[in-house]
Amino acid sequence: MCNTPKTALIHGISLPLSATEEDAIQEARRRLRGVHLLSYAGRLSIHRRSVDARKKSHPLLVYSVAAELSLPEGWKKPLPFPLLAKEEPEVTYGSAPLAARPVVVGSGPAGMLCALLLAENGYRPIVLERGGSVAERKAAIARFATERRLDTECNVQFGAGGAGTFSDGKLVTRINDSLCQYVMDTFVAHGAPADILIAAKPHIGTDILCVMVDNILHRIEALGGEVLYGTRLDGIRIENGRAVSVRTNKGELPVGALVLATGHSARDTYAMLMKAGFSVAPKPFSVGFRIEHKQADIDKALYGDFAGHEKLGHAEYALSHNTKARGVYTFCMCPGGTVVAGASEEGGVVVNGMSNRARDGENANSAVLCSVFPEDYGATPEGAIAFARGIERAAFVAGGGDYATPLSTLGDFLEGRVGSEPSRISPTYMGGGAYRLARPEDYLPTFATDALRSALGAFGKSIEGFDAPDALLSGAETRTSAPLRLLRTTERLALGFENIYPAGEGAGYAGGITSAAIDGVRTALALMAAFAPLV
Repeated sequence: MCNTPKTALIHGISLPLSATEEDAIQEARRRLRGVHLLSYAGRLSIHRRSVDARKKSHPLLVYSVAAELSLPEGWKKPLPFPLLAKEEPEVTYGSAPLAARPVVVGSGPAGMLCALLLAENGYRPIVLERGGSVAERKAAIARFATERRLDTECNVQFGAGGAGTFSDGKLVTRINDSLCQYVMDTFVAHGAPADILIAAKPHIGTDILCVMVDNILHRIEALGGEVLYGTRLDGIRIENGRAVSVRTNKGELPVGALVLATGHSARDTYAMLMKAGFSVAPKPFSVGFRIEHKQADIDKALYGDFAGHEKLGHAEYALSHNTKARGVYTFCMCPGGTVVAGASEEGGVVVNGMSNRARDGENANSAVLCSVFPEDYGATPEGAIAFARGIERAAFVAGGGDYATPLSTLGDFLEGRVGSEPSRISPTYMGGGAYRLARPEDYLPTFATDALRSALGAFGKSIEGFDAPDALLSGAETRTSAPLRLLRTTERLALGFENIYPAGEGAGYAGGITSAAIDGVRTALALMAAFAPLV
């Protein structure tokens, strides 16, 4: 007799670039044999693969191998290897009837995964998306880049898949949630590349993300749900602590339960919710700019003579520096990517970064950010929004007032001057020509520019050439996370309400595609635990 099979993880198998995955599995077998577990092992497979390039002269591939163990009944010895924490959503149906179909506001990672799980279980959700479909978003973004005509409802921030659709599609998360594997499996089932299941730093790429997002939203519809594009939430009718309908720009809809997965840029929605009496708290966030280098320079700095090796791919980095007063860090590094025009409000300039799956662009870019604390903006939700909006409007003016980015070379920024045109490195924002030379001081507060200037020198010591004078700085980066949090209970209900569920990054409970998706799944589970299906 055997107990329920367990999956052990054999970590830290370091091998040269010439080794194969089978070599890693053989090493895992050797380690299992050494602790007398090989006879209980079934299938062995690669669980994770990462790169250790701390020694540029000798980069290594580091594997984790998953071993399925069938241990004898009554086995009590501690295992020398950690076990894989993997969870499938455990659905429990509540008994309370829904007065109408559930409505999910937003089709970003949280909204999509929430609606998908609801649809799979007979709840026939209606998804409200203020922006357009993937195809409509692509057209609007292209029009903005060529004509400088901003569509405030359909852009890099708003539309199918949320802000993450036009990013690198990074799936790295710091949360150790047992639903991570379920989310990854769901993405692969809808078109994401299978290698995200084993890469230590998985990414999908914007071009593939667009396909995956379309597939998930079509699946929701095939299961009886609806996705209403161009439909913005303008108000909620509440009776006795329950949402009974939502008011949209296209009319009113009845609501049985309401999921608010609005994303971090829906500032008008935040204002409406605060006016309606929702409990909202300010939180720390970050501001800064995008830095661009030649990707070949980053590859050489981190991989040395092995730069360009097919098993290494393009080099990535994540840097941090503490000024004692504030943290400065890089975020959303996009190898072979472009700087994206992320504005969603008239008269503001916002930058973001994206890469396609191949990461074959000439430049690398990442955000360089300085922490902002509630006391910097009056410790109110309204103050947080006003603070970020003020930076974006200052960047608009500094860029010339036509949505061009204010751009500086790193050398000019460190020396406190302006005037050096891009030379060896070509800017990528809006195709490259939409910039005006300006100082970061023209749009960022002094505390931020002081901290950023201090950190860039430190980053240059970590990565040779990071502080090269011809690196380019484009502003303003203000949308890395929500500046506030919609407070909720342990049952994931908005405080004071019986059928409203704030979820995802926009509600202040996630930071990236994977964590937002997981929050959406757990929100769907909470909703289903309270209410019975419709079918």
